[in-house]
Amino acid sequence: MARQKLPPTQTLTMKIDDVDVTAKPGQTIQDVARDHDIEIPGLCYIDGLTIWGACRLCLVEVEGMRKLLAACSTEVAEGMIVHTDTERLRRYRKMVIEMLFAERNHVCSVCVSNGHCDLQAMAVQLGVDHVHLPYMNPDVKVDSSHDRFRLDHNRCILCTRCVRVCGEIEGAATKGVGGRGINARIINDLNMPWGDSQTCTSCGKCVHICPTGALVEKGTAAAEMKKHRSFLPYLTVMRES
Repeated sequence: MARQKLPPTQTLTMKIDDVDVTAKPGQTIQDVARDHDIEIPGLCYIDGLTIWGACRLCLVEVEGMRKLLAACSTEVAEGMIVHTDTERLRRYRKMVIEMLFAERNHVCSVCVSNGHCDLQAMAVQLGVDHVHLPYMNPDVKVDSSHDRFRLDHNRCILCTRCVRVCGEIEGAATKGVGGRGINARIINDLNMPWGDSQTCTSCGKCVHICPTGALVEKGTAAAEMKKHRSFLPYLTVMRES
């Protein structure tokens, strides 16, 4: 579908799920959907942080396009017709959730974030009650070297929220991604134990922005770890200041 170039101040008109909506040039499909209270699933996107587009749960159908497009990174265009909840998308999203569960070692019953986990909530929302794929059962470690926090790679989904909030908001740039593909892991500094990091400020932003039980506070038992995200509405302001 050809996109029309419009002046920056002009308002766009489009449709999302058969609802006529307006948008501004430069906005993404995700932006416009949220402005009009239309929910699009996602685990890596969060207001105030740069777009990563890794979880692929926010893919939508756009009429005139053969492939699915990521709502978080696709800019809107005049006359665009978007579908966010089709049978094709539901099947795809279920498959993505199953792949996330199969790739690592998610045992919800003993997780400190049980009942407070975005991945778990997304599985319930999409009706994923079992995994058809073979579990990979990787041998991954738990880093408990930090005085206050713990990093459990078994429960990490590589959304990179922690990497982005550490670098973009806290300015410490402690966390990064090391390795490739299935061997990719969240690392601290030059892949050293978290407790040995010379750059970590122990602010806890990475812990509370984490969608799963991968980053938690020490001393919490099963189902006790609640993420406090009251600072999230201010992320955009902090980035722009």
